[in-house]
Amino acid sequence: MKDVVIIGGGLAGLAAAWRLRYWDTVVLEAGGRVGGRVRSEKRGQYFLNWGGHVFGGPNTSTHELLSETGTRAINVPGSLAGLSMNDKLLIKGPLQTYPFRIPLGMGDRAAMVRAGMKVSADVFRYARATRRRPGESGEQRQQRIYDFENTRSFQEYLGNISPEAEALFRPTVTRSAGDPEQISAGAGIGYFSLVWNIGQGLSRSILGGPSTLTETIAASQRERIHLNAEVDELVQYKDHVVVRYRQEGAEHEVRARTAVLATPAMVSRKIGVNLPAAQREALGRVKYGSYVSAAFLTNEDGPRPWDRAYGIATPKRSMNVVLNMGNVVRGTESFRQPGGSIMAFSPASLAEKLLPLSDERIIDTYVADLDQVLKGFGSIIEEAHVQRWHTGAPFCFPGRAKIQDALMRPADRVFLAGDYLGSLYTETAITSAFTAAQNAASLLATERQTNLAR
Repeated sequence: MKDVVIIGGGLAGLAAAWRLRYWDTVVLEAGGRVGGRVRSEKRGQYFLNWGGHVFGGPNTSTHELLSETGTRAINVPGSLAGLSMNDKLLIKGPLQTYPFRIPLGMGDRAAMVRAGMKVSADVFRYARATRRRPGESGEQRQQRIYDFENTRSFQEYLGNISPEAEALFRPTVTRSAGDPEQISAGAGIGYFSLVWNIGQGLSRSILGGPSTLTETIAASQRERIHLNAEVDELVQYKDHVVVRYRQEGAEHEVRARTAVLATPAMVSRKIGVNLPAAQREALGRVKYGSYVSAAFLTNEDGPRPWDRAYGIATPKRSMNVVLNMGNVVRGTESFRQPGGSIMAFSPASLAEKLLPLSDERIIDTYVADLDQVLKGFGSIIEEAHVQRWHTGAPFCFPGRAKIQDALMRPADRVFLAGDYLGSLYTETAITSAFTAAQNAASLLATERQTNLAR
């Protein structure tokens, strides 16, 4: 009998496996690769990226994991808040000046300024309300974050504003994979806090690409990881758990003393057949949005206007943000080296428009827009690849705060982990994995000590 069976080989599952590496564990991953929605590939000094791309800094679980695994990360060297709108690219200068520098009519400009002042004030209110408090647990703080402005949507919060003003705000809030009418007001405000890095932030980039972290962990666990292992059910008994799964057409069963369930919420609900009823109900209420991304390797031989930008919001385009993955190299080089890497990202309703299209149509659509955002981009493309994420990212909807307590209440031997348990994406995945691993290890250690005393 194993000590722990970990279901899911994404970032959360791998982080749990790392923390439980001194116990007898097995990791079951339904897909043919580890990493889940963290996916990057090296291309010389650059990397292509399709998924999670920014990570927590000092005093975070991410920092602990990076340090423990020897994975190097740096502060994102470029601006996170660039903007391309109405044929104008803005990278430098205070964000408050953007509405005055974009080509706009006077009415639209006034609407943007009014809405911008409202959001700016509430970003600081959000930062004050959600900052860490002495003696407070991570779970208590996360509940406060969910409670913040959780009774109405971000669209309701903004009110009736002009289409141009609405277009300016949409790219930032939809990075959560929900549209403004779907996500809560607090989640939208919180996303501006993240992008502006006020109060809390995801502002670290992993050298060599995000998959450097997941592959490093996987390499240390290689004998324990089973790929293409599709779990049908996890059954919890008084003193053990049983997991039944299929692999290469054969049915298998593994018994363990504990389990970490590190799969998306709807998958966890489906396979966790006898989890507590309130927990299963809460898992069924978690909402996800789709997204499509594309990675482009470029071959330019000199400086480009976007070199010092990392994230560029792109209202009214097929993508809502352009991410300059080559910016990591720009921040460490002593002279401008040739080449680069760009990621286009389309969540929520933008993704729904792209998902039915072929990869070639998606690339053509992206390139047409990128040529407008990054002038001359179409002539410097060396590689282009599409990734579809049907179950993209969980988003905080109005009323989401009410289900958090049920989700966080551990079952006897099954512990949940995943980014749906909090609001900080990659950081939540790792934090929840550490908590699940600690709960499993504590139970195992207690039982081992009890057995030795007999």
